[in-house]
Amino acid sequence: MVGIDPESDGLARARRLGVATSSGGIDGLLTMPEFDGVRIVFDATSANAHRVNWNMLQNTGVRVLDLTPAALGPYCVPAVNLDEHVDEYNLNMVTCGGQATVPIVSAVGQAGTVSYAEIVSAISARSAGPGTRANIDEFTETTSAALEVVGGARRGKAVMVVNPADPPILMRNTVYCLVDGDADHAAIEEAVEDMIAKVGTYVPGYRLKQRVQFETFGSHNALYIPETGSFTGTRVTVMLEVAGAAHYLPAYAGNLDIMTSAAKSTAERIAAIDNEISGDTP
Repeated sequence: MVGIDPESDGLARARRLGVATSSGGIDGLLTMPEFDGVRIVFDATSANAHRVNWNMLQNTGVRVLDLTPAALGPYCVPAVNLDEHVDEYNLNMVTCGGQATVPIVSAVGQAGTVSYAEIVSAISARSAGPGTRANIDEFTETTSAALEVVGGARRGKAVMVVNPADPPILMRNTVYCLVDGDADHAAIEEAVEDMIAKVGTYVPGYRLKQRVQFETFGSHNALYIPETGSFTGTRVTVMLEVAGAAHYLPAYAGNLDIMTSAAKSTAERIAAIDNEISGDTP
């Protein structure tokens, strides 16, 4: 485990658990004797720091899972497209909002064409560290792009809310999808519920807050969208909550848990495939 603050609680805890540590950042990692045995690096710094870190790691042969919104590598959302990118050396885990909402947009898209997807992610101010606060622009850009590239929406938009409420709120996500033409509401609801269960296999605190909502717009009551004009079809609204496992961070830090859980699931899949190829025992 590598950080930049010698007095950090995380490094101290890792040392107590017998984990090799360094407070020297990327330079410290590269000079650790244990680095020769490293196969996967989890980068949970910031978008700007990841660009520096990748520049120093890309010729070492290790895999890097990027938990920042730098998006130098392809987007990876395990429930949707993990197997498409298992050979990549730099995988971007999008954002906490992306991990929570891209699967839902993808699920809705199984039953119709999503012409527009908009998501609003609200997180507790107490679970928004300096990296999160410094990367709000990157959050919106990377999440919006992932809604299109991975989720399949023709257009995507992401909004982030840092909520100062006390006691702290759990992570909440609202997903709005505009589905063109006639939409099979039952099929959409079933696809969303199946996706909730799929994400829940690696993020146990991921859940639907209420039933999927539908609102239909016809020629007599078309929905007007400033950017594109009139819309006829169905607006699908999905409300989600993400509770953290509270193993180390509080339960309200679901935004952090969903990122680490998605990265862990991705790493396990990559390691399993690599072990099969090499014949090693996991």
